[in-house]
Amino acid sequence: MEQQEIIRRAKDYIEHEQDAHFRAEVEQLLKAEDWKELEDRFYRDLEFGTGGLRGVIGGGYNRMNTLVIKRATQGLANYLKKALSEKAKAGKLSAVIAYDSRRYSPEFAEATALILAANGITTYLFSSLRPTPELSFAIRTLKCDTGVVVTASHNPPQYNGYKAYWNDGSQVIEPHDVGIIKEVNQVTSIMEISREEALTKGLLKIIDKEIDEPYAAMVKSHLFRPELIKEKAKEVKIVYTPLHGTGALHVEGVLGSLGLEVITVPEQRKPDGNFPTVSYPNPEEAAALKMALELGTKVKADVVMATDPDADRLGIAVPDKTGNFVLVTGNQLGTLLADYIFLSLQEQGKLPAKPAMINSIVTTGMQKRVANSYGAECFECLTGFKWIADVWRKTETDGRGYTVLFGTEESYGFLIEPEVRDKDGVSAAALTAEMTLYWRSKGKSLLDRLNDLYLQHGYWQEIGISKYFQGPQGPAIMAGIMAEYRKNPPKTLGGITVSRVRDVQESVWKYPGQPGKTEPVDLPKSNVLQFFLEDGTIVSARPSGTEPKIKFYATCCAEVGPEGLEAAKKVVSTKLAAIEKDLRSVIGD
Repeated sequence: MEQQEIIRRAKDYIEHEQDAHFRAEVEQLLKAEDWKELEDRFYRDLEFGTGGLRGVIGGGYNRMNTLVIKRATQGLANYLKKALSEKAKAGKLSAVIAYDSRRYSPEFAEATALILAANGITTYLFSSLRPTPELSFAIRTLKCDTGVVVTASHNPPQYNGYKAYWNDGSQVIEPHDVGIIKEVNQVTSIMEISREEALTKGLLKIIDKEIDEPYAAMVKSHLFRPELIKEKAKEVKIVYTPLHGTGALHVEGVLGSLGLEVITVPEQRKPDGNFPTVSYPNPEEAAALKMALELGTKVKADVVMATDPDADRLGIAVPDKTGNFVLVTGNQLGTLLADYIFLSLQEQGKLPAKPAMINSIVTTGMQKRVANSYGAECFECLTGFKWIADVWRKTETDGRGYTVLFGTEESYGFLIEPEVRDKDGVSAAALTAEMTLYWRSKGKSLLDRLNDLYLQHGYWQEIGISKYFQGPQGPAIMAGIMAEYRKNPPKTLGGITVSRVRDVQESVWKYPGQPGKTEPVDLPKSNVLQFFLEDGTIVSARPSGTEPKIKFYATCCAEVGPEGLEAAKKVVSTKLAAIEKDLRSVIGD
């Protein structure tokens, strides 16, 4: 970008940004003539994508700040007034806003609420930080038309984000996401109102307990064995960390009200957007659980749990027979929860006639085998919980008679209850606690049960590889890699023949061994490529929707034969290592 254009855009930003801190950042960069940093902040507008906004906090049009938030919210308001014109004319549009512990989350949430209020939309704003799943619950409970949560989930501390929801409590998808993006890009003026005026006119309403209490009660209502918990609660010791986020309110509250012993990592209990004790507040990562694992070892916990900053994801670790803690992957915990849900309903004679679960196309195939063993279907969808919510909603109304009981994806997202339409780390924590207690009453640990399932359904293992492409050239590099894979798909991966290719973007199945043969793909279009190997292994590639990276996933299975489980593990790990080597030869380390 030309220097004069950078200066023009920077001065335009300074003129319109009302937050003194963000203004001062850009003014200082101009004074210092830091053209490299200024170009990064102004070479584009921070994109309002299909899930909303996510970016580094700071001054500039390519950053998360008050002006960018206001513009996005005006676009959302404009779309609502067009899409729901009759309600808008009657003055009956409503919204609910929540936020997490990240830096500027309260300020961004209030700015969002006031822009919506200025547009005549009655807006409910939580009085303090709340988990993302509670926002979804609030949208459905209050019968709102939209919702926004200010969060960057488990991203590093310099990030924040903005996720938009529709009236069913799920993140927006087509046609609404495309419609909102169009309106955001066309915003020329922003309507504003003061907090005092919005409160006086009843356009801004502050909420807390009226949603907190029914949400907690709902979570507890989906437990299967409250009597077992009441009788044996003290037999399970739980160490928990909210990783400086929103989870403590409800995870501690729900588990504590059930009589379970919850020991929270004291240094990580207080909400803090700087995440001072972790570099990356992601419950998928062992480093983020370090303090919880140390405390778990010290107190001899039966399970260690962690939620991410907005408490929509849950990660756990459990001790093996030697007392050393083992991290349970998102695929493994999703499999254990699916098994426990189906088993519990079967034992209680409550399994519906046509039970079902939903998982994403990059989640372990083991879950389909587990579901099928209980006579249940496992429907697949695109990556991202909004697609799980979409399939759940359609299944409720398509007349086929299926009852969805569970939704999950490999990235530590789980949904147990129909009252929420996004992943819920709070309800997952409650059910995991009950599941741990149940298997303990049977003389087993969660690892024991997982091994039982491996013997029954084969040993499954998954790997994930991410490659970051930062800076202005990043998107073009990622697009080039995907285009090359699409044009010239590998004939083998890890020495195993690729028998089928699913190109979700082009909505087509291709068969390398049968040139010209194609079949349609029954999924919404998305930039995903999947390579199905002749041994059943699946390798997937997709650019991240929230970060400048390409993600690769591989899921592999080996049946457990006479040689035993360890032999099957060796077969799988050898295959995955060879596949990873091939992938890294293309993208680098």
